[in-house]
Amino acid sequence: MGKTKTKVAKPKSGLSFWQKVKRSRVLLLMCLPAVVFFCVFSYAPMPGIYVAFVKYNYRDGIFGSQFVGLKNFEFLVNSGKLFDLTRNTILYNVAFIILGNALAIFVAILLNEMRCKWFKKVSQTMMFLPYFISQVLVGVLVYNLLNYDYGFVNSILGKLGMEKWGPYSDASVWPVLLVIIHLWQKTGYNSVVYFAAIMGIDAEIIEAARVDGANGWQKIRYIILPGLKPTFIILLLFAVGGIVKGDFGLFYNVVGKNPLLYSTTDIIETYVYRATMTDFNFATASAVGLYQSIIGFCMVMVSNFVVKKIDPDYSLF
Repeated sequence: MGKTKTKVAKPKSGLSFWQKVKRSRVLLLMCLPAVVFFCVFSYAPMPGIYVAFVKYNYRDGIFGSQFVGLKNFEFLVNSGKLFDLTRNTILYNVAFIILGNALAIFVAILLNEMRCKWFKKVSQTMMFLPYFISQVLVGVLVYNLLNYDYGFVNSILGKLGMEKWGPYSDASVWPVLLVIIHLWQKTGYNSVVYFAAIMGIDAEIIEAARVDGANGWQKIRYIILPGLKPTFIILLLFAVGGIVKGDFGLFYNVVGKNPLLYSTTDIIETYVYRATMTDFNFATASAVGLYQSIIGFCMVMVSNFVVKKIDPDYSLF
């Protein structure tokens, strides 16, 4: 009897590039606006970094201006305030990031635990509104609250027979005040992301835990908080990239040009604005921006490396 030969099926070759594009065309079209945005506003302007190394003049343009190397960076280094400005900017941003995310998670969990739908919607709206208030108006509100002569707080203290409080002459209180103002304005907006992440947690897991006898605190501790961990880490890594870039609108409009408060409220942006207000120079401003971007890039790389060592699933790349 002759042996029957069995044919071995050859593995199908992989799809070509254009076949993959055709198969994923819907997803690619959805990504297209984001790709165009970053190409136009992030990658295309990158050659403009060269302006930080030239003595810029309008007639010759960026690449025709005289090359001066690192001379534009001397403006910030020779000021004698580089360390203090960088320290203030980083410490404020660290407080904003840590306290802001912690409070946003807390608010999102509270909203999730509410059973009255109309009260939940009203609460979300009320907490979301401060985000849309102009920083100029925030500065006016704070000034009318804390003004020494006729501010609301000192009016109450005066009627109670207590000594008036002068925060605009006391630099030590402003780190706390600025953090409180920032949290009041941004917490409602930041909580939306975490609230959406909670909504994405599988309801069957929560229901199973409830059947097994888990109380509200155990549900939050063992299900909701671990479910928010990936969102928290991603937002943290994104925020670290701008840790040396301060909120100019908040600091300038709330503190203003008060030299008594500069020791604790002066950040890189406010100092550069005052120093270049009379003689603005694109090269100087670009040098400061490049300094901030380099530090932010290094912080992102270090943070991502640490996260990758702890849990690679949560790293950016």
